[in-house]
Amino acid sequence: MKKQEPDLFITDSEETDTLTARRVALDMLANVLNRKQSLDVTLETDKGFLNLSPRERAFTRMMVTTTIRRLGQIDDLINRAQDRPESHKSAGVMNILRLGVVQMFFMVVPDHASVDTSVTLAEVTGHERQKGFVNAVLRKLSREGSKWAKLQDPSRLNTPDWLLRIWIADYGLRPAAEISVANLNEAPLDITLRNPHDATSLGSALGATSLSTGTLRRMMGGNVRELEGYDDGRWWIQDASAAIAAQLFDSLDGKRVVDMCAAPGGKTLQLAAMGARVIALDRSAQRLKRLEENVKRLGFQDRVSIEVADAQVWQPKMPIDYILLDAPCSATGTIRRHPDIPYLKTLHDIANLVAIQKKLLSHAAGLLPPGGVLIYCTCSLQKDEGEHQIAQFLGENSDFKRLAVAPDEIGGYAELINADGDLRIFPTHLSSLGGMDGFFIARLQKARHF
Repeated sequence: MKKQEPDLFITDSEETDTLTARRVALDMLANVLNRKQSLDVTLETDKGFLNLSPRERAFTRMMVTTTIRRLGQIDDLINRAQDRPESHKSAGVMNILRLGVVQMFFMVVPDHASVDTSVTLAEVTGHERQKGFVNAVLRKLSREGSKWAKLQDPSRLNTPDWLLRIWIADYGLRPAAEISVANLNEAPLDITLRNPHDATSLGSALGATSLSTGTLRRMMGGNVRELEGYDDGRWWIQDASAAIAAQLFDSLDGKRVVDMCAAPGGKTLQLAAMGARVIALDRSAQRLKRLEENVKRLGFQDRVSIEVADAQVWQPKMPIDYILLDAPCSATGTIRRHPDIPYLKTLHDIANLVAIQKKLLSHAAGLLPPGGVLIYCTCSLQKDEGEHQIAQFLGENSDFKRLAVAPDEIGGYAELINADGDLRIFPTHLSSLGGMDGFFIARLQKARHF
């Protein structure tokens, strides 16, 4: 077999045989890898991408996403095919090669089309002097690349060394490798229902199955806004892991709950659906716009108050009952959905985030009344942003205790609960059902008497 098992079964057609989609992909790849713009922002704002036909957009999106997801393997193959792999190449030429390789090995595009369009792409983007080099590298890979690909270790190559070392230190070599492999998979579309009683009817209409946590899971994609129940405000998109945190509160009817870092807002919507009166905070007015749209779509205007505020210093105008702190984090648990994260974050970024998380926890502790419950969570896989953060907090705040999570609170998935009674969710969990985002969740309670 010439190619590895591809990530996308799209064949070239007359619609995608032009250079347009590939030129757009080249610019988008530069935005992410060279200009350090997030992939989500690129997909939402790149005018060339938005002007493509729906089919070309799908082809381009998968080309860019898969290139980033498989970047380590792709660069390794490019280096093997060169006489002088250490020689300097411009970022533009390197990205042209990457797009050629991703089509040859991870998408069903004929080798000749991958080579020819890449050579032409070099010619029309100001790299005419390098088109012979591009041609030579890709033709060599067409001949010999499959044997090199079979020898690759995807778990090592596609995760930056600095991040892999942290996971190995936190969990061991084998679990770290399993996390890295799981991150190569596309995540399914997870849906949280406004009314849990709609699970049967909407599950059938959406072609989705129900997880025991209450999430509806749709394995195929599609335009979200065109799916049944969206315009009616009957559901919203939210990964199964992220949907667990709000469910760990007791009855919320009439309770005043602060969602301290609310955007994009899935947990705010959950809290409101459970009967809470929610104060949703976030520093970014731009990020809160989507939450405002969803609050209106679901009809929660009377239950949700949205404030643009820095949660590290915010003070409530009236007494509160509970706090949900989904703290800013490295988001490494969401690499399946956001493969650009390892290339946008650094070790220094994580250290800064850990400091912010500590400040937010400390401030939340001061806001919470006696007997109040604080749920802390991050979509990070590093213990510094989860287990270690909570251990330090409890060591410094003797008026707080951990409320351990029981299996029956999370659909019976006991494997998600660690030895301390917190949730440590890996992308490898529920792998037979499509996996989960990596998450850490701890439930804490402030003492009633001092």
